[in-house]
Amino acid sequence: MNEMSENVVAPGVVRRSDRGLCVAGRRITLYLIEDHLRAGWPPHILRHWLRLSEPEMARVLEYLDANRAEFDREYERVAHQAAEREQYWRKHEERRRKDLKAARRNLTPEQAAAWARLEALKRQGKAA
Repeated sequence: MNEMSENVVAPGVVRRSDRGLCVAGRRITLYLIEDHLRAGWPPHILRHWLRLSEPEMARVLEYLDANRAEFDREYERVAHQAAEREQYWRKHEERRRKDLKAARRNLTPEQAAAWARLEALKRQGKAA
């Protein structure tokens, strides 16, 4: 059985798991919290949205302030990796859609007729 690697960064506040820096005892990453704070979310609204207690949110914000330079470097690295992953998967999806479109062009006459009937039903609102 695979055990998730995890270690405590700041006891009772932050842990490092396979997801990166997380709120201790939660699956909420500090990167998510930072994304929303940078987007202008007030901490009290973010706290309610993430269902964190006041002490949890306060400890996380204190951790971020105390480790700002180190955290910012890690945040930028994680954000860059996420952007690269997103770009990869967008290109992958684009190729998949093109392949599907090309495959539809090579239909047998029976398949083409079935697709035409389906499209006609969709236009009439009878098929989802």
